[in-house]
Amino acid sequence: MIQTTGFLILTLLAAAALAAMLIFGLQVLVACWRKKPQTKQVAHLKRAAQCLAAVCVVNLALVVFTQLTASTPPITDENGKTIKNSIAELKEVELNGRRQWISIRGWDKNKPVLLFLAGGPGGTQMAAVRHELSELEKYFVVVNWDQPGSGKSYGAEKIDKITVQTYMDDGYALTEYLKERFAQEKIYLMGESWGSALGIFLIKAFPQSYHAFIGTGQMIDFSETERLDYQKAMEIAHEKGDEKVIEKLKKNGMPPYYGDNITWKSAVYLNYLSAYMASNPAIDNPGYNTLRDIGASEYGLVDKINYVRGIINTFNNVYQQLYEIDLRTDYNKLEVPVYFFLGRHDVNAPTVLVEEYLQVLQAPEKDIIWFEHSGHSPWINERDRFVEQVISTFLAINPEA
Repeated sequence: MIQTTGFLILTLLAAAALAAMLIFGLQVLVACWRKKPQTKQVAHLKRAAQCLAAVCVVNLALVVFTQLTASTPPITDENGKTIKNSIAELKEVELNGRRQWISIRGWDKNKPVLLFLAGGPGGTQMAAVRHELSELEKYFVVVNWDQPGSGKSYGAEKIDKITVQTYMDDGYALTEYLKERFAQEKIYLMGESWGSALGIFLIKAFPQSYHAFIGTGQMIDFSETERLDYQKAMEIAHEKGDEKVIEKLKKNGMPPYYGDNITWKSAVYLNYLSAYMASNPAIDNPGYNTLRDIGASEYGLVDKINYVRGIINTFNNVYQQLYEIDLRTDYNKLEVPVYFFLGRHDVNAPTVLVEEYLQVLQAPEKDIIWFEHSGHSPWINERDRFVEQVISTFLAINPEA
């Protein structure tokens, strides 16, 4: 799913302002250095242009510096010393000819590998997972992947060429890379929101590569989810008398949407539902810490801008490709144990669809674990219990891990 905030829009505006300043500075320089009489006005313009050019050069150097020095913090003990045999890497890898970024973090590089699939499409959660699920790093080598069109991997592929198959091909290539690097026959897989669907796609196509899968904020039927979300937002808006929201929803009409404005139309009800969950007293620790995450050391200045571009542009291109997918009919037989970690108060990804899916799903093991004080993001809302459940669930599959 998507998440848009005023801060993210301001980031885009700041980037546009920087670009405009650079263009203006170049134009002034060209105008000033033409062969014309050296009047005081022209001299002042020259000095202003030189200062502006200097500022632009400094800004460009700052951008390059932040990109080159982006990193994930080392894993340290209580004395601040790096833990022996730990791993903390921010690494660029080539997957099917596309250069993409991953973070790899763990207290012991010999532990089982757990690959986390972020939400979106177009979302990046490297920093969010590091902060919220750091305890998992004691039991697994936790890998976060910026998928094509998101965050640090925004330019891995042209946005209009990214398809579901792109994610499947690259997800499998990354899995094989991790298996080889860490000398493991299989890895564990976890997906959040859009990543929960991608995880199902991967274990269906490549069951031999995965021990088990956990989906949270689980997506089942994309077009039906959008219709249910729209209806829920309309219901809440009527209850609260939010006429502006009602007017916007009516103007956009019932989803699914197609074309160039999917992100903005979907944002009307998705952000409204997110705000509704954030105000629900039954949900612990609601919402994302966007300012913390976008300001994290993993992202240079360009990555921070691409953090926003992925949410807007990649989501817009890819999401409309998902409307025909229904896991209840297309993915009802799997060869890998599957577990759904669901927030009892999730109004973003309707849990009734997950319950229906569980009824028809054939898998070696399957279950729903409910989080009574969570909405769409149990891994944030109840992170301590979430970590405990991940450890107990996965270790039950492979006790020797």
